[in-house]
Amino acid sequence: MATTINAQTVFDFTVKDRKGNDVPLKNYAGKVMLIVNTATKCGFTPQYTELENLYETYSGQGLEILDFPCNQFGQQAPGTEEEIHTFCQLNYDTKFPQFKKLEVNGEGAAPLFVFLKSKKGFAGFDPNHPLGKLLDEMMTKADPNYKSNPDIKWNFTKFLVDKEGNVVKRYEPTTDIKVIEEDVKKLIH
Repeated sequence: MATTINAQTVFDFTVKDRKGNDVPLKNYAGKVMLIVNTATKCGFTPQYTELENLYETYSGQGLEILDFPCNQFGQQAPGTEEEIHTFCQLNYDTKFPQFKKLEVNGEGAAPLFVFLKSKKGFAGFDPNHPLGKLLDEMMTKADPNYKSNPDIKWNFTKFLVDKEGNVVKRYEPTTDIKVIEEDVKKLIH
């Protein structure tokens, strides 16, 4: 596996599925990927419905959604991988692949997410989203310069990756799914 420093695309990374098996991301070559850090006890958790709808609509055309649970934001992804998987299936009927819980920021950050952040920094919260202003105020209070830091700010940050493994765009959790869908449609055709 490549280190983050010499990685050229997401295909240079291998991740662990929820059962702990290695999954080389090059297995997704030729597919458009939406890579998401998720949580089951978050105000954004209902986005699983939007993600599943997107997956059902476009998976047959080459979209893969890769779900990486992360417990770094308000401890909102408690439980084991199996508990998280069961929750998602029972409550949101998710069918897209779910991977091992990981960290996205700090010293323990997964190399894949270090790479993703190096390619696309913070994209800004949508001020028109009901939680956009609240998140901005919360982040500004903690760090007035938070916008210049590429770290992931909250659950359900998404990275769009093209068929060649290049990181094309980053979406904060306040981005409307319709915006993401339009970008996905451009890449799969």
